[in-house]
Amino acid sequence: MKKILIVDDEPDIVEVLKFPLEANGYECICAYDGETGLKSAKELMPDLMILDVMLPKMNGFKISRLLKFDSKYKDIPILMVTARSQEEDKLIGEETGADEYITKPFKIDEILEKVKKYLG
Repeated sequence: MKKILIVDDEPDIVEVLKFPLEANGYECICAYDGETGLKSAKELMPDLMILDVMLPKMNGFKISRLLKFDSKYKDIPILMVTARSQEEDKLIGEETGADEYITKPFKIDEILEKVKKYLG
């Protein structure tokens, strides 16, 4: 079973993501702040990460950069999900190595499609 790490400080969003992903056969692990998210990624080696940008303790851009520039974790696909839809934010997301940049409010079908793209 493929493991997905969801890192978002809004429990409602975590639930909105977790339920359909689990219904589609993925195992979901959740973290609610940046530090825990980074630590979980390194300990659990998820098959994919869904990462919010605006997080307490450490933002998603920094987490993405730390993982993508470390050869041990660089192959974990990162779907960055954020309320920040400015073009400049998308560019930062790409520069930090995020594989996809999805803006809130998102459609769950869009998330599932992207997850399937990376995990088959």
